Amino acid sequence: MQHSDMSPVEPGFVQDPYPFYDRLRAAGPLAWWQDYSMPMASSHAVVSALLRDRRFGREDPAPPPRPAHQAEFWAVEDHSMLELEPPRHTRLRAQVLRAFTSRRIAGMAPEIAALAETLCDGLSGKCEDIIAGFAQPLPVRVIARLLGVPEADAADLLRWSNAMVGMYQAGRTHGDEVRAAQAAREFTAYLSGIFAERDRAPRDDLISQLLAVEADGTLSRAETNATCILLLNAGHEATVHTLGNGVKALIEAGLWGVPVTDGLVEEVLRFDPPLHMFTRFALEDVEVFGHRFARGDQVGLLLGAANRDPAAYPDPARFDPARFPDAPVPVSFGAGLHLCLGAPLARLELRIALEVLHARMPNLRIVEPPRYADIYHFHGLERLVVEKA
Repeated sequence: MQHSDMSPVEPGFVQDPYPFYDRLRAAGPLAWWQDYSMPMASSHAVVSALLRDRRFGREDPAPPPRPAHQAEFWAVEDHSMLELEPPRHTRLRAQVLRAFTSRRIAGMAPEIAALAETLCDGLSGKCEDIIAGFAQPLPVRVIARLLGVPEADAADLLRWSNAMVGMYQAGRTHGDEVRAAQAAREFTAYLSGIFAERDRAPRDDLISQLLAVEADGTLSRAETNATCILLLNAGHEATVHTLGNGVKALIEAGLWGVPVTDGLVEEVLRFDPPLHMFTRFALEDVEVFGHRFARGDQVGLLLGAANRDPAAYPDPARFDPARFPDAPVPVSFGAGLHLCLGAPLARLELRIALEVLHARMPNLRIVEPPRYADIYHFHGLERLVVEKA
C-alpha cells in the first residue's frame, strides 16, 4: 500500500483538496494517509462498497479511555444513532423515521420558500456575505421548526453545534475539546427545558413525537436528547456548506440563473460536498481490497474524492448538471445502514433556496476571492461575498 503525507490543516489542501485525492486514487483501491495513520478509500466504487459493508461500522469495538474533560461530550455522543450499530441504531432510526416522514418534509416546502423569501428581503444585493445572510440562517431555522424549538434561539444552536462538531475536525486542541463538552452540557440543559414544556403541553412537532415514544419505553431520555442534538446539528451544518459551495460553483461555472432541476441539485451535492471524510471501524478481522484489517482498525472513506472519481464521473472537475440522472448517485449523504435520513429535507432545502436566490438575485457575481474554512474533514466557505452584476 502506498503511503502519502498531507496535513489536513495545510492551507493549500484546505482550499483545494482534490489534487491530493487524485494522487490517493491513483495509488490503488486503498492508500495510506500518514497524517491519519489509516488506509483511505478514494474511488467511487470502493467508497460505495465499504459504506455498505456490514463488517465495518461506526462503533469502536474496543474504545480507548477518554479524558475526563471530554466526558460531557461523550455523554451525548455515545447515544447518537450516528455512532451506533444495530440493534440500538435500528431502534433509534426507526423511531425518528416515524416522525421524519416524506409527507411531513414535503409539507414544509411552502414554509421553506417563505423563509427564503424573508431572508432575501434582508439582502441588499451589494457586497453581501451570502453565507451569513442566507445560507446559515435558512437551514437552522428550518430544522428548529421541524423539531419544535424557538427560532429565536438560532444563535445558541449554531454556537453549540459549531463547538460540538469541532471534536471531529483535524488539529483539534484541548481547548476545542473543553468547548465541545461545555456545548454538550449547555445544549442538554436547554433541551431539558424544552422537554419539560412539551411534557406539559405536547405540540405537533418532532420533539413531542419523540417524547411520546420515550413515554412508551422505546427510547431513553439520553437517547431522546442525543437524537434531538444530532438532528439539530446535522440538520443545518451540512446544508450551510452545501448551499454556499453550490452558489460559488454555479457562479464560477457561468450557470447562475439556469433552471434549478433535480440534476442541478445532485451536481451541487457531487461537485463540492460538505463532508469529505467518514471513518469506519472493522467490526471483525477482515480482508478487503488487498488489505487485512484487524478488529478495531479504522478505514477512511473520502466522500469528496469519490465524488470526483473520473471512472464514475467523466471530466469530474467540470460542473455539469446534465450528467444526471445517468451518473451514479453521489456519496455525499453516505450509503447503506448510515445513509443520512435528512437527505430528502436537504435536497428540498437546496432546491428551494437556489430557486429563490436565482429569482431574487439574478446576474450574481463574486466580489471577493472565496476562502474555505479550516474545518476539515468538513468543507465549507468562511464567507462568500457577492453582489448583483
